[in-house]
Amino acid sequence: MATERTTAPVTAFMLIKTMPEWLAMTPKERMDAFVTRVVPAIRARTTGVRSRFYDTEFYSTRVTDVWVWEADDHDAYQRLVDALRETPFWDRYFQVVDLLVGTENGYARTYGVEAVTGIAT
Repeated sequence: MATERTTAPVTAFMLIKTMPEWLAMTPKERMDAFVTRVVPAIRARTTGVRSRFYDTEFYSTRVTDVWVWEADDHDAYQRLVDALRETPFWDRYFQVVDLLVGTENGYARTYGVEAVTGIAT
């Protein structure tokens, strides 16, 4: 079977853990810090990225949050990580425990088959 290369959005599951500096702030201080120190860097250095944020600290002690990023391509994702590394988010407010990066249903695009792994009941 012939394979066809296509460009797919990149999805990154950023597994993070809160750090003492973040936890020492009040909730208002946290939101202010995030809006003034992290978001502007993302907006200034990236295009084509979207995110969703999930709290997990009530189920896991190793990872307190999962930040899911979708980027239009690998360059957009790289610019995002570079931007985050230039802010206190990276290793001051949060420890990046792991990055799981992939493309949704990549096998289906690669082999030209229907994606059968998306299940809803």
